[in-house]
Amino acid sequence: MLFLAGVGVLAGAMNALAGGGSFVTLPALIAIGVPSVSANVSSAVALYPGGLASAWTYRRQMEGVGGLSLSGLVAATLVGGLVGGLLLIGTPVSAFNLMLPWFLLLAALALTFGRRLGAALRGFVQIGPGVVLPVQFALGVYGGYFGGAVGLMMLAFWSLFEARDLKELSGVRTLLVSAANTMATLIFVAAGAVRWKPTIVLLVGATVGAYAGARLGLVLPPRAVRALTLCCAYTVTAIFFLRAILAVL
Repeated sequence: MLFLAGVGVLAGAMNALAGGGSFVTLPALIAIGVPSVSANVSSAVALYPGGLASAWTYRRQMEGVGGLSLSGLVAATLVGGLVGGLLLIGTPVSAFNLMLPWFLLLAALALTFGRRLGAALRGFVQIGPGVVLPVQFALGVYGGYFGGAVGLMMLAFWSLFEARDLKELSGVRTLLVSAANTMATLIFVAAGAVRWKPTIVLLVGATVGAYAGARLGLVLPPRAVRALTLCCAYTVTAIFFLRAILAVL
């Protein structure tokens, strides 16, 4: 329990500083013997309150993106999160174990290149509201199913048609990530898939860590925070690829 509390503090601080908290909560739960699907479910539920708190903090900065209203984006993300949560509950543990390293790699790449790629492509790609809605739905599915770095994936996608500063999109990003997680969390709780004892310990730790991380963010150099987060992300991804290879052998 002390180990999980410490992991929760670290995850909460990571999410407050740069994102990627699930890179430590997920392997920690698996390390103590929680099956991978239940570990992903429990990790999402443990980090959920912190996301809600962030969304509430940004409540005065909410507006639509890409020519779509905020309500339309929320609706698409809610439905996507519902579908993603149902898909995760129905995924066999063995299949999820094979997919997990690839999801982690996708999330790590999003952390690394998402914002820059979106900004680079904006001058070559024209995207209208007809594309925004289905892609936002797909991001909601990913958020409900796995969720790693989904907020950065949203920012990367939006940067293809939005010239606004990324800080101006923080409010809608936190709201839509929470929307996907809301539906997924309801599905997970209803299905009885949450391991409550470790989840509550992580949740409390993450809440403390989120506050501490926000305070640290005022003094730590952004490049140092990003470098540490990426180091953690790629280390965990490499470990899970090795784990998957050994399981096959």
